Amino acid sequence: MIESLGYVGFGVADADAWTRFATDVLGLMPATSPAGATRFRTDSMAWRIALEEGPDDIVYAGYELADAAMLETARRKLADAGVGFEEADAALLRERGVTGLITCKDPDGLRVELYYGPTERQESPFTSSVGISGFVTAQQGLGHIVLGTKDVAASRAFYCDLLGFRLSDIIRMQVSPEHGLDLEFYHCNARHHTLALIPAPMPKRMHHFMLQANTLDEVGFALDRAAKAGAPIAQTLGRHTNDRMVSFYAQTPSGFEVEFGWGADEVDESTWRVSRHEKMSSWGHKRPSAANA
Repeated sequence: MIESLGYVGFGVADADAWTRFATDVLGLMPATSPAGATRFRTDSMAWRIALEEGPDDIVYAGYELADAAMLETARRKLADAGVGFEEADAALLRERGVTGLITCKDPDGLRVELYYGPTERQESPFTSSVGISGFVTAQQGLGHIVLGTKDVAASRAFYCDLLGFRLSDIIRMQVSPEHGLDLEFYHCNARHHTLALIPAPMPKRMHHFMLQANTLDEVGFALDRAAKAGAPIAQTLGRHTNDRMVSFYAQTPSGFEVEFGWGADEVDESTWRVSRHEKMSSWGHKRPSAANA
């Protein structure tokens, strides 16, 4: 049912620091923004990322549907499952720049917005002040988000049974010799994962979001920009075991992380098989303290 992750909204305590980080490090394009928000573009869409004053965390995620019929299907499935939802009023439709929208909450209380008919700005091409050529979006959407959940079974049922996400694979994260966690990765289009769930409560619901660059060089340039700007590097350059993406992680001004990567494998539904991995990365992705040990 879900086509892609269309947009995200973050609560931020320091919008000025975030704006510098988004433009000077990530290479995003400032977008026309409503009162009380700061927005950024990554492609032809009118906006993809919004900042609003509030606690530093994700505050909503917008998932795009194909059309009005799919939105009606979403209404019916939510109602049949006893999940409450609200219809967007005219003011919210204008603010989001979409044709139809309903809102609900996932089992951990995150606001989920299901919509169709977003605004595009083909007359104003994406441009980056630091020379980013663009990001892998289109049918794959904004990128991916990784969320902590207190009840992974409930979250799995919500995102898979109601919204239509499919399991891509699982990574076993060994927290200690005695304890491990199974991280679950889910796709809704050709992107290896649009959503991943960490089965543990965390200080922030958001662990990280991901932006996928068009070239490996653009990842390297972004890493240099992050170092020059003094943005903390949360994980060094590395390649993941499951989606094979080459990436690094930087800490955002909100404390959660952003993954900036290139070259991920894509899902072909006709041949894809679910697998398990025992490590997060084939190489790299070291925390700074481990990298310097």
